Amino acid sequence: MIKKYITLSLLILLSVNYALAQGNYRIIFPKSESERNQACRNCFSAFQQKPKEVNFTIKNDNGNLYFHTNDKTWFNSLFANDTDGIAIDLVSKDIYDCAIENIKTDQIRGELLRPVYASRLKSGLKSIGENSYRVLVGKLPENLKNKDVEYNMLFVGNKTLCRYQIIYDIEAYKWDLLDMGMYLDSISFKNVKVGDTEDESFQIKYKTLRFKIPFEKNKTQYSSEDIKPVYDSLNLTNFNIKTINIKAYSSIEGSLERNIELQQDRANSIAKAIQSYQKPNIKTSISSSENWVEFLNDIEGTKHENLKALSKSELKSKLVGSFSQDMEPYLKNHRKAVITLELERKDIYKVKSATELVGLFNSSMKDGNLDEAAQIQNSIFEKLKNKEVSPDILKNMEIPLQLKFINFLNNNSAIKYQLDQKQMIIVRNELENLKKLEPKNPRVRYNLVALKFLIWRHNIESVNDIKFKSEIYALKSFGIDKQLIDRMMINYHIIKSEKYMRERDYKNKDKSVNYITNAYKKVSLSDFDYFSLAQYLVYYANTDKAAELLTKKARSIDVDEDLLFYYLNLTLTDNELTKTDDYRAIMLNAINLNSSRYCKIFNAVEDGGVTFQLLANNDLRQSYCESCTN
Repeated sequence: MIKKYITLSLLILLSVNYALAQGNYRIIFPKSESERNQACRNCFSAFQQKPKEVNFTIKNDNGNLYFHTNDKTWFNSLFANDTDGIAIDLVSKDIYDCAIENIKTDQIRGELLRPVYASRLKSGLKSIGENSYRVLVGKLPENLKNKDVEYNMLFVGNKTLCRYQIIYDIEAYKWDLLDMGMYLDSISFKNVKVGDTEDESFQIKYKTLRFKIPFEKNKTQYSSEDIKPVYDSLNLTNFNIKTINIKAYSSIEGSLERNIELQQDRANSIAKAIQSYQKPNIKTSISSSENWVEFLNDIEGTKHENLKALSKSELKSKLVGSFSQDMEPYLKNHRKAVITLELERKDIYKVKSATELVGLFNSSMKDGNLDEAAQIQNSIFEKLKNKEVSPDILKNMEIPLQLKFINFLNNNSAIKYQLDQKQMIIVRNELENLKKLEPKNPRVRYNLVALKFLIWRHNIESVNDIKFKSEIYALKSFGIDKQLIDRMMINYHIIKSEKYMRERDYKNKDKSVNYITNAYKKVSLSDFDYFSLAQYLVYYANTDKAAELLTKKARSIDVDEDLLFYYLNLTLTDNELTKTDDYRAIMLNAINLNSSRYCKIFNAVEDGGVTFQLLANNDLRQSYCESCTN
């Protein structure tokens, strides 16, 4: 299984303009910026010149604390003088206990260890593998050995505190181009989940239906009128329901246990009704939660906006009796189920073996039964998608290189690429031959352009970017939808910005980035697309724009979980943002989606968290204490 994400250490520099501290092993805490700049010239220079590939951290090995780095040269430049060194501030999670009213705000948050200076650091540095070094910088005291502890670093120059470092261990994901898919009978996209861009599986998407069904207060039965659009849409002869995803939401008044019970019953009743519509078993997923995010969104700007400042328990205690009745115009909209049905084309050949299917396909082609051949081809594709047969089956399908069979040939080439991207050049050459057969075929033209993006990005062959841009826009004359062309132009500028970056042409790089930030508003984006664009913007240090891109999605009740938590990754350290009511709604959304994942953010770094020192922020601490300590 390919790892879904990589771990990055975000290094947050905290201000050191504090009054002189006493009793801290004679480390000087500068009183002014000028004093700090004078003493810390070498430290500042080392960090300014540190390549982004250089990493460092503190690791605990059986109570021994080691400073780790992957660059010995940078290490020696950082500790160039005898009075340059490092000290460890041991911070225990219990200082943020929810029972403590006033959190310690001193610069030294925990227990400070004696500093280690350059001579001892350099003599003690040992290689522990290729480009991996460590040096002992202290030992964990007995009183902290059974506690959750993190290790903040004080970088010292001329015995003066220059840099106070906290390691934030945050999930990050590989970013990629917007998925352009391949044209078969319709656009076929990769079956990629947010945060899983390495997955090369795919699906042929025929139809997805989405409905909202409201429920009355304390009722588990739905109205026949509300379910009618679902039944009307299911009156299709060519499709089966493959999956049902039901997200059931209750309004926030009343007990959590009763609300979840109601929603589970509501969701189960819907699933049972839909399953009765067909014999093939339907894969069903159900989740339920209280609808906090829409409640907080809906009272924004109203006379009830002051309720947003209350805790969850305070709000629940207030939403009783007559006041609950007064709020019913809002609450009634929050009791609902959001149903997503994924349909797949009915396959009358499903029980046939691969050998039988190929024989039937070849016979249909010879007899000119092209509609039948198309159904059999789709059946073969379904088996390929589900890995029931080998891709070698495509070699046995006899399709003459003739104009009337061009869509069959295009489909086989496209599916071959989606099964194995290493076939890219072979498939491109096949499609070029098809273009000679029918120069104006829109499916062939689209697929050739989609492949050329990857050839260009990975420098497999040289591509004239000016001619390529014209080729993209020319798709319009072949009947390709403008939305698809706009998506391609976003990808065009993603690749251009990469190339400008390598050439250090920052002005044109910024132009491409700006094009993308304006263009994405014009196209319909999936959650995966939003995620890809956010990753792209973060890569080019446009974190604020990435957060802005995701804000509306993060406040949506049906947001993708990984996308929402990535938004939190981008914004948790913004103390001004986290104090807002809007951000509280987003945190409640995350808690509703996956409370254990949300609470894990506040674990120690060694225990898979971002850092428990986020709890120094009163607003985050209130959210944590409200939702994670029961």
